[in-house]
Amino acid sequence: MEKLKIGISVGDINGIGLEVILKTVSIKKILDYCVPVIYGSSKVVSYHKNIVNIDFQFNSTRSAQHLQDDKVNIVNCWNDNVNITLGKPTETGGAYAYKALEEAVKELQHGLIDALVTAPINKHAMQMANFPFPGHTEYLTQELGEGKKSLMLMVSETLKVGLVTNHLPIREVAEAITKELILEKIQILNESLKVDFGIERPTIAILGLNPHAGDEGVLGNEEEELIRPAIVAAKEQGILAMGPFPADGLFGSGQYKKFDAILAMYHDQGLVPFKALSFGSGVNFTAGLGYVRSSPDHGTAYDIAGQNQADPASFREALFLALDVARNRRDYAAAHANPLVRREHKREEEGAETEETIEENGE
Repeated sequence: MEKLKIGISVGDINGIGLEVILKTVSIKKILDYCVPVIYGSSKVVSYHKNIVNIDFQFNSTRSAQHLQDDKVNIVNCWNDNVNITLGKPTETGGAYAYKALEEAVKELQHGLIDALVTAPINKHAMQMANFPFPGHTEYLTQELGEGKKSLMLMVSETLKVGLVTNHLPIREVAEAITKELILEKIQILNESLKVDFGIERPTIAILGLNPHAGDEGVLGNEEEELIRPAIVAAKEQGILAMGPFPADGLFGSGQYKKFDAILAMYHDQGLVPFKALSFGSGVNFTAGLGYVRSSPDHGTAYDIAGQNQADPASFREALFLALDVARNRRDYAAAHANPLVRREHKREEEGAETEETIEENGE
């Protein structure tokens, strides 16, 4: 089987991104599974390679059109000599993270790589570099979503948590939530669980917005007016959605284990329990896109940047998840191809075999 090409954007060059990347791709067995393609600069990679004291050969190129399958590949997105300021958010760090991301996305769109894993960026540094998005998810949704919405989905071996709203201030969350948005996110999550994760009949728990899921209107009416109607509409479409559940009770009692995924209303409602239960092994996956993208569940960790202390476990899981999802999508597409086309193709093959038998018998 042909190895998949996994693009990796370097993220903030002042953080731990390149450290966890290099610790992952330097594992020899990685090359048995995929062709790593790092988007950044061979000069910057070499700088970080010296810090982590890792020695391995890589292929330096200008595009993923010229890869070597038996090596780690580095696509040079710039030739400048870059000032690296470890442990600090800078305009330079944001600007070159943006360059690497743009190039990786472009080559993903052109089919030169099969999936994208993004190393962490710093939102303040990205803003200094005029990156006009709150984070990766919003940027990738605009560039790769083809007008559709995406879903921020946190994934670990035992837990999957999706978000209705992503990077919004708390005071804006309630106004952003609508029945239509909740239903759309349920649909994206359900489809991703089936196609990307191979779950035939997924069950989804929907969290309430307010404490105690509104307590029958005493603590808010969003559950009755917005969330419950969205769940009813999802059930009418054959989706096994249940709730709304109080977030503290669902996680505190362990009831979350009975569901294939949980849909939270806002960022911290979903990510606090997820990271408490899965930190270090979790992955941020962008569901709903026509392209595969994942990232580790941590940030730039400036406090340990350049100290060779970063744990690559989450990044490694992000890379393997990207591989798994890319393969799952191919398998799903093949299994659900037009049955009439498949039947016609089978008939043609059988016809060819019959003709060959007749010729061999001289009839």
